[in-house]
Parts: sequence; structure tokens; C-alpha cells
Amino acid sequence: DVRIDEVSSRVEELNAHLRDEGIPVEVLPGGEVAETAVEKLSEEELGRVALGGGSWVLLEPAPGSLTDSLERRVEHLAERGHQTLIAHPERHLSADMFERLGRLVADGALVQVTADYLLRERTRSGMLALAEAGLVHVLSSDAHSSHGGRPVHLAAGFEALSEVGMLRPHLDWVTRTAPRAIVEGAPLEPPYAPAV
Repeated sequence: DVRIDEVSSRVEELNAHLRDEGIPVEVLPGGEVAETAVEKLSEEELGRVALGGGSWVLLEPAPGSLTDSLERRVEHLAERGHQTLIAHPERHLSADMFERLGRLVADGALVQVTADYLLRERTRSGMLALAEAGLVHVLSSDAHSSHGGRPVHLAAGFEALSEVGMLRPHLDWVTRTAPRAIVEGAPLEPPYAPAV
């Protein structure tokens, strides 16, 4: 139950605790915004949930197949000066998903996949096909808690991506360049184009 107006204070409180414990990690602000809620957020609220406090917004598509609604929301964010990182394509597998994501990427959006789905037997081939189509730009853990839930698996996820011919030459971009630019709010263009 995190409220947008509490994000910055909670992040600072956590960072203070990490410093006190001598843990050399800095947590940056950000949040995941539901496609159905993004138009209702004020500029101040969008700024508070933008990744790293920059201009990139992590947008979670509405349940079910991707629709024109997602494209309109990405355009809406662009009109407001925000770039979009699309979350969880693994939850929206459908016949036209690759084409829809390809159009969004061509218009400047990026796609984030959950590392664990690259490792699960049931979803691995679909996620690798998405990567081979040039539609994977960053990995997430989607671990919402240190006390349980989804496993982190980032290293294993990057290892799985190293098997993808299209991404193999660009793993440093996926693991370092893209995430850094996103949290810094910098413009970012993938070194590979969607193959759809």
C-alpha cells in the first residue's frame, strides 16, 4: 500500500538505513503505473513514479492481450514529455503481440521482461523469441519483497539472453547502458531494431 506522495520519503528512509548499515547500495525512486491509471496522474505524480526521478515511466499494460489502448497511453506519455518502458510482455502473449510491441519500439518505447520468465520451461521459448525479435531491452526481477515472492534471477536471465544471436553483441547495452540511461532520464535508442 504505497502512496505516490510517500515514495520519496520512503526511498530516503531506506537509503539512510542502508548507509547506517554500511551497505554500499543506493535505492532510486520509481514505480510501475497501470495503463488504466496513467492519464489520471498529475505531472507531479508522474515525476514521483518516473524511474530514478527522470523521464522514463514503467507502464504495465491492462490485463489480457495488448490493444490500441496501450498505444494511446504511450502517445499520451510522450505528449507529456515522458518515455515509456513497457512492463511484463510475458503476461500478454497473443498473435499480434510482436507487431504491437514492434510499433511501440519504433515510436521510442522500450520493453522490460521479467528475468524469471526466461528460465521457466513453460515461458522460456516465448521470451527468447521476443528477444530474438529485438523486443527485449532490459530485465527486471519483479521481486516485490525481500521476504518472498518472485526470485530475482537477474544473472541467470542475462545468461539466457547471451544465447540470443541478436542480443549477444549488445549485452553490455542491455545490462548497463540502457538501465543507466533510464534511471538518469536520458534519451535512449537501442543498437538493434525490432525484427517484426
